[in-house]
Amino acid sequence: MIEVIPESTPDLVAVTARGTVTAEDYERVLIPTIESKLRRGHKLRFLYHLGDDFREYTPAAMWDDAKLGVQHRNDFEKVAVVTDASWARNAAEFFAFLVPCPVKVFANEQLSAAKSWLAE
Repeated sequence: MIEVIPESTPDLVAVTARGTVTAEDYERVLIPTIESKLRRGHKLRFLYHLGDDFREYTPAAMWDDAKLGVQHRNDFEKVAVVTDASWARNAAEFFAFLVPCPVKVFANEQLSAAKSWLAE
């Protein structure tokens, strides 16, 4: 499941992934949230927190994630990925070169630091 974090602002999309993330989570929550904010004409800062209770992505969710990244690759000013899952940290660091903005990966205990970095 993907939940929008209440502290999201007009130019910040902040979400937490919990349990199993599905394509429906992308299609009903994440994509509409991003596209709604983009209609305001700002590049976005994106906080993607994979919480301690995050388990996995379904294959369809991974596909939606890839499509989202390609369709909106120029729409982000900064991206912070917060996770303790080593495979997710490695994937974020590996694919960061595809996004023409700063991407930084933080451990879950550094969630406040990630928020501060995005606010700079």
